[in-house]
Amino acid sequence: MFNHQKYDKQYYLPPTLSYDWVKKETLEKTPIWCSVDLRDGNQALPIPMNLEEKLEMFQLLVDIGFKEIEVAFPGASDTEFKLLRTLIDHHMIPDDVTIMVITQAREHIIRRTFEAIQGAPKAIVHLYNSTSEVQRRQVFKKSQEEVKQIALDGAVLVKELADEVEGDIHFQYSPESFPGTEVEYALDICNSVLDIWKPTAGHKAIINIPTTVEYAMPHIYASQIEYIHKNLAYRDSVILSIHPHNDRGCGVSDAEFGVLAGAERVEGTLFGIGERTGNVDLITLAMNMYSQGYNPALNFGNLEAIRKEYEGLTRITVPDRQPYSGDLVFTAFSGSHQDAISKGMKYRKENNVKKWEVPYIPVDPIDLGRNYQTDVIRINSQSGKGGIGYILETNYGIKLPYKMNEAMGYVTKKVSDETHRELSSEEIYHVFKEHYVDFQPYFQLVDYQFNKGDKREATLTLLKDNQEIEIQGKGTGSLDAISNAIKVYFDIDYALEVYEQHSLGKDSFAESCAQIGIAYKGQMCWGAGIDNIMRASIQALVVAVNRLEDLK
Repeated sequence: MFNHQKYDKQYYLPPTLSYDWVKKETLEKTPIWCSVDLRDGNQALPIPMNLEEKLEMFQLLVDIGFKEIEVAFPGASDTEFKLLRTLIDHHMIPDDVTIMVITQAREHIIRRTFEAIQGAPKAIVHLYNSTSEVQRRQVFKKSQEEVKQIALDGAVLVKELADEVEGDIHFQYSPESFPGTEVEYALDICNSVLDIWKPTAGHKAIINIPTTVEYAMPHIYASQIEYIHKNLAYRDSVILSIHPHNDRGCGVSDAEFGVLAGAERVEGTLFGIGERTGNVDLITLAMNMYSQGYNPALNFGNLEAIRKEYEGLTRITVPDRQPYSGDLVFTAFSGSHQDAISKGMKYRKENNVKKWEVPYIPVDPIDLGRNYQTDVIRINSQSGKGGIGYILETNYGIKLPYKMNEAMGYVTKKVSDETHRELSSEEIYHVFKEHYVDFQPYFQLVDYQFNKGDKREATLTLLKDNQEIEIQGKGTGSLDAISNAIKVYFDIDYALEVYEQHSLGKDSFAESCAQIGIAYKGQMCWGAGIDNIMRASIQALVVAVNRLEDLK
């Protein structure tokens, strides 16, 4: 049964509430980023990565710019242990990167962890135990003091073993299942662990507060973090870290609010891949900062390639609408959106605008390795004339008159609607050619010539009903003479209302695209031609008159 009455809140408020974090506008200082893709992310994969894939993932994280990487739970499996030994024994860890290993507060797992990191120049040993009321009561059947003692015993052993190994070993403690833990109790455990480790400003410890399961709204988590931030012992010697999950879909908000509330470090994964609904997506967090003009200290300038490599290693497909990284996040199908984007891009170019401020697109796709031609505007039955015109101009240099662009929009949308799919830029160009360049079902242009020295008199050779015919006309100019010849021969009357042409290249030999609109009995008939200036114009007129014949 769908019964909401069997649920109640499972979180605890801190004993005192303060909302100083609300007064801060945005994340101006970059937090320490710690990737947990190789541990938390990997354990959530239906098919975990093998050793070679993990090594490739490690290098990808290094290339992006992560300086702290949780690489393994070495007490969990031989593969995890072997990964650490491979990284250490083959000197694959850059000097500016610190690896992290996680261990439960259990003696044999802690000892196995220290075996795994022997010889590491720098490492963080991440100690945790579950502290929530539900797990104390249902899983461990232990009191608060008994669960606290598990953490303290683990902290003592970690410190003893760290003194016996070479290398720079830092400590991290997490009260796992924090969202279901009384806040002051979690703080007491953390402070008691710190009393054992006695961190200094020159050798800091990390206290990590996870939303192991996201139970509360983000402002609750921020208030909990602010309470811990203000009451944490050895505060100047401790890095306050957060590890948000995404059960309520608020992982990004939890992280951003948590940093505003005093956290200095964020653990998460690329694309948010993690247990259940995932971890917080570090790409979204970093790009949110980037989009407001702050350096996130992670490089996603080739996010398209990063995504493809990640999908190959994890066998997980990144959703099309994943913030910043999905296939369709910069894509507009809506006609009104396309029109605004098209005009915004044109305004940016014409006015040499330096700051990015294009409607509907929060960051420049070029910055992430994407491109305008294939990513920004794509066409289906919901699209409008602005987007279709943008595709033709951006990809083929064809600039249509406003009303012709509107007619082209209806024709293109009809094709998409009938085929029930998106149209590529090549298909849109094909629609344009078919309907406005090559449309000559009633008669076709064969040749033309003007009287020597006078372009006001023209002879036109046409193919009609499989026979060539010659017609003559006079006018105030060359195009007018051609038009009058057609009017007289076909006994029709129309007004040539629109004539535009532009070059499709920069040199003197470049082809031109001409567009002509003729008015006939209250309707506009359009044609286009692509050739030298004169022939393109005549071709455009021939197509427009063929369309007029289609109306008769």
